[in-house]
Amino acid sequence: MTTTLRSDAALRRDQILDAADAVFSRHGVTAPLDLVVAQAGVGRATLYRNFPDRAALMDALLDRSLAALETGAGGADLFVLLEQVAQCIVASPAVTDYWRAVDAGHPLAKEGRERLARLFRAPLAAAIKSGACRADLKPGDIVLVCGMLGAALRGSSVAQQRSLARRAIELVRGGIASPASTSTSTAAARRR
Repeated sequence: MTTTLRSDAALRRDQILDAADAVFSRHGVTAPLDLVVAQAGVGRATLYRNFPDRAALMDALLDRSLAALETGAGGADLFVLLEQVAQCIVASPAVTDYWRAVDAGHPLAKEGRERLARLFRAPLAAAIKSGACRADLKPGDIVLVCGMLGAALRGSSVAQQRSLARRAIELVRGGIASPASTSTSTAAARRR
């Protein structure tokens, strides 16, 4: 989906995406696009030349979030990667809302789930091999877990959302950990 743009055009596109992320995070995904234009410091024509409608803008935000996860995930531990997903959810709540609201059959939603599953494939295999998590987990299960992490957005402030995300990760860790690693960590906790 990524195309090569002139550097000034790419910069404006990134400005629009940054502005849209900020505006939609503050006001929701139905905020007037004029707020995005004002925040980005571009004209309406520039917005519509880059993104013909709100859906195209949201699709680009989703694509950018997934690309950032893919870039930062190199060799990541399963649980570290889950924490990165939780941080992305808190940093860009509008993308998470859109992800949940868009029809499951939407091409970008399907592609997004596939990209997320691919992203987790190697860390999941390594965690299963090391005995750190349940052997019956599949990449699709981890995609479901990522969706569950969206509950962190119920916090009323960014600090509270981060706290909820950390707690969700703790609970998820216990739920997907292998029984052996859970009993080992429980025994260690009792000794403390």
